[in-house]
Amino acid sequence: MTKTALKFWSCIAVLCVCFAVSCRQSDSYNSIDGVIWNTTYHITYNSDLNLTDSVIATLRDVGRSVSAFDSTSVVSKINRNEEVALDSHFRKVFSKSVEIHSITDGAFDPTISPLINAWGFGYAQAAADTLAVDSLLQFVGLSKCSIDGDRLVKEDSRTTFNFSAIAKGYGCDCVAEMFRRNGINDFLIEIGGEIVASGRSPKGRAWNVAVQAPSDSPNADAQIVVQFTDMAMATSGNYRNYRQENGRRIAHTIDPVTGRPKQTDVVSATIVAADCMQADAYATACMVMGSQDARHMIEAQGIAAFLIIDDGSTWSSTAFSKLTTK
Repeated sequence: MTKTALKFWSCIAVLCVCFAVSCRQSDSYNSIDGVIWNTTYHITYNSDLNLTDSVIATLRDVGRSVSAFDSTSVVSKINRNEEVALDSHFRKVFSKSVEIHSITDGAFDPTISPLINAWGFGYAQAAADTLAVDSLLQFVGLSKCSIDGDRLVKEDSRTTFNFSAIAKGYGCDCVAEMFRRNGINDFLIEIGGEIVASGRSPKGRAWNVAVQAPSDSPNADAQIVVQFTDMAMATSGNYRNYRQENGRRIAHTIDPVTGRPKQTDVVSATIVAADCMQADAYATACMVMGSQDARHMIEAQGIAAFLIIDDGSTWSSTAFSKLTTK
């Protein structure tokens, strides 16, 4: 796997989990840390059970379905136009992608996979020249794909998928479901900066999560602290996941319309939602849309969102303002 592919999957871990715990955790809380999809995960949960193996199995199961970096996954076989029956993971991620693609007027679109590769942020690389990008746009578009029975139908066989902008969030949701099946309701799951919080923290209250100020440093100060529970949160930004080419910074956010990296006035977008899958996708869409269109969409949908703008200002939606503690 290439360095750019590794960098893409590690993504923008722009959230700093503030567990609101003292130096010594409560005896009933366990912690699990590890690496999956070339990014880190940190999980805290209230139980005496050791569920490390279950967490790993859950995440691997998700990866075998929707990770384009796994050559044996369902999505990889679809990308190669091989016959493969769709599993429940793929169906859920695809259906949510279609929904958010429609709501964001196409700003969120996992079929930009060949463009992500072309600009050096995906699971394969190609020369990103104008003619190549323009030709790739011919088979980009989620509306050109649909599910028919247990198979995915593509109008153009060259259409491929990269669910990186929604898969980590979905992985958080799946681990949360596994915990609840095991009777565990107090937990915080963080995978590469995407978060699901449930129940109470070790201090017996809702979880505190800090959104870091935009910075190249992973140890940047908190821009704002959000307190929530039984919800999910995701942040997207361009200030860490980029590459330099001929002295020019190329952002990892790709515009599905132009096929080119897009740097809008939104430096960072944080979404709090009922599940992490949609929080993840909406945060990505806001980076593509820019602040004006993103704000209209956010308020129309009643989404809890926090945007950091390139002039240093910030904007909170009506729903988000109720969650902040700082």
